[in-house]
Amino acid sequence: MEEWVERSQGKVRADKLHERLVLLGFTGDERTTRRAVAKAKERWKTGHRRTYRPWITEPGLWCQFDWGWGPKVPGPGSGESRETLLFCAWLAWSRFRVVIPTWDRALPTVVSCLDSALRAIGGVPTYVLTDNEKTMTIDRVAGIAVRHPQIVAAGRHYGLQVHTCVPFDPESKGGSEATVKIAKADLVPTDANLRESYGSFAELRDACAAFCQQVNNRVHRETGKTPSSMLDVEKTRLHPLPLLPHTLALGESRQILKDQTVRFGSVRYSTPPGLVGEEAWVRVDGDELVIVVDLAHLVRRPEWMQGPAGLTEVARHQIALPGRPVIDPAHYPGHPQETDGAPRPPKPKPKPSNDAEAAFLNLGPGAES
Repeated sequence: MEEWVERSQGKVRADKLHERLVLLGFTGDERTTRRAVAKAKERWKTGHRRTYRPWITEPGLWCQFDWGWGPKVPGPGSGESRETLLFCAWLAWSRFRVVIPTWDRALPTVVSCLDSALRAIGGVPTYVLTDNEKTMTIDRVAGIAVRHPQIVAAGRHYGLQVHTCVPFDPESKGGSEATVKIAKADLVPTDANLRESYGSFAELRDACAAFCQQVNNRVHRETGKTPSSMLDVEKTRLHPLPLLPHTLALGESRQILKDQTVRFGSVRYSTPPGLVGEEAWVRVDGDELVIVVDLAHLVRRPEWMQGPAGLTEVARHQIALPGRPVIDPAHYPGHPQETDGAPRPPKPKPKPSNDAEAAFLNLGPGAES
């Protein structure tokens, strides 16, 4: 029986072994066989069980990031609910976490999220570890991953080395996957956390910023300290950040005009308030135009923007034909114009001309209307 368990590498079923034993003349009960097979399997696993050595980290060396599916929120332009993605990064030594919501995980989005995460951390680690996606690994030769040339250029710009996980190796993926699991458990609306659905992408961005503030100032069970306090120690071992972000994969540079728009392909596209005169990068993603701004160099940060500073996606519009500007009314709060372009007539304010009219208006808002 032990020989059969060894041949099957501990996977053989007890009922099948019992059938063979009966053919060999065994007259005992099947329950006896099951007990004996269970003990044989346990002895086999004891000699073949895979053991795991804890990862002994050092400050300033490793940063990991991974992606997870986020909640559905109203999309840009159409307002229909769309799937979002959560960029989840953490420092292996201090356990400092950064979570950034995005609409996609294309290479320019990866670079912008990485820039924002590094600026939230306040320095650059020596290595960045992530999964083997096409934005990171374009091929494998003799089992060795071949990096995407643009991500190599981005790593050279920031002064770090990009490494990818070994396939099916939990030791090199456990930290980043745990970060994604913790973020999704708190940020994605479920029956377990009783979180309501998000009304906009800005609400999701604010929730991610609040989540990072909470977990980074909470005592970690493993270290007994808060990640924020340990980050102060780890910063002494981090490399300095470059002044300018890596813009190789972010598209074309544009300036935000006085009417809060950028021009691309002879079409004006609106941007949120507070960014007039700033430099923006625009790129085409499918049938959408993505507008990215470096918030780290703003003299005055807009009130609507929460989360880490750095390259941040501020707007996303459907590609339009020349002569048809794409304007989001939400980017112009309080503007005296209807959504269809018609001027909004000013609301007349009643002014009493005698005591009787004054007494009538004092009845309340109903009388004024």
